[in-house]
Amino acid sequence: MTRSNWAWAVAGVSFIALIGAAAFRATPGALIEPLQEEFGWSTATIGFAVSVNLMLFGVTAPFAAALMERFGVRRVVACALTLVAIGSGLTVFMTTSWQLVLLWGVLVGLGTGSMALAFVATITGRWFVRHRGLVTGVLTAGGATGQLVFLPVVAALAESSGWRSASVLVTVAALAVVPLVLLFLREYPADLGVPPYGGDAVVPRPTATGGAAKRAVTALGAAARTRQFWYLAGGFAICGATTNGLVGTHFIPAAHDHGMPTTTAANLLALVGIFDIVGTILSGWLTDRVDSRVLLGAYYALRGGSLLVLPQLFGDSVHPSMLVFVIFYGLDWVATVPPTVALCREFFGVSAAVVFGWVFAAHQLGAAFAATAAGLARDHFGNYAPAWYVAGGLSITAAVLSMRVRGSKARPGGPGDPTGDLAAQRAGG
Repeated sequence: MTRSNWAWAVAGVSFIALIGAAAFRATPGALIEPLQEEFGWSTATIGFAVSVNLMLFGVTAPFAAALMERFGVRRVVACALTLVAIGSGLTVFMTTSWQLVLLWGVLVGLGTGSMALAFVATITGRWFVRHRGLVTGVLTAGGATGQLVFLPVVAALAESSGWRSASVLVTVAALAVVPLVLLFLREYPADLGVPPYGGDAVVPRPTATGGAAKRAVTALGAAARTRQFWYLAGGFAICGATTNGLVGTHFIPAAHDHGMPTTTAANLLALVGIFDIVGTILSGWLTDRVDSRVLLGAYYALRGGSLLVLPQLFGDSVHPSMLVFVIFYGLDWVATVPPTVALCREFFGVSAAVVFGWVFAAHQLGAAFAATAAGLARDHFGNYAPAWYVAGGLSITAAVLSMRVRGSKARPGGPGDPTGDLAAQRAGG
């Protein structure tokens, strides 16, 4: 392999690693009913385990980004995939709900959190100058591809061979990626004596300073004093609530409430994953060309409208109107990521990956809240309709927040300030 191809090789291995970590993302929605049948757990109980997972998935991200700077991407990613495998594999032996929370929630949450979108921001920030937005979109689509690949298989295995077979599949998928990560993932272009792709000069490898936890907290403290951070974090919290937390966790049982077979609903969610890939890559391409605020405002507003009409589309079979929703919603699912990463890079300079980790933490806190709240709504009202309506209204609120992200740009690499010219941000924000 020539040195000029290493950026694309690193991106390729990162994409495969994200698919391996995303294998677990396919399991909760497809396994809620099998777990209820075997253990008698309520939707809210299982939703709480998913909420713990989603919360740790987010809160771990900024610390994982700092750990990648301190100890290297390769070590952190390999350990993260191993944690996902252990957490999923041990579920075959569980007998009580607290074990579900420990394994699904804590272990898998820590593992997937270390492989979250802050990892994408780290890779694209180090290895690419040209096509950075596009590559961000492609890597973000890795999670959608994982859902696409595993969700129908997980649903079919759970129905034919039991939910334990599905858990073992996730374990095997995560472990299979570890050797590729150890062999081919590289840290910085400077290690190979080459510039980032599209760059003109070799960028020296930065010197690690301080502990990872201190780096993550310091970046948060500086970013939290700007309005831009809170607008981005608020919008992304709503993004998480309306995707991973609500649709990703509860779409399958909601469809089943209307008489739709679980495997059919799983195939619809996988179809969302197909169009998610297209939408996210297109969003990355647009992010290189269009104002990111405009993109986010449009994405959130359109998502809100689609969720407001969703309750009328469910039925015992798939109608054309539901297919239209699936295509539309899939194009929008994580299209928000490339412009959000771009705005973090614009306002927070060299700390963009760590700050985006905190913005992503807000995303997952929103997802965790929605996973539990939607389960409680289903248990209380007997259906999910209130959850869809609230999510639609919140998405429109996120559109408004996104359009308010204005102010002076950070000065990347500002001396002594991890977020660049913080004073300028305060004045502009």
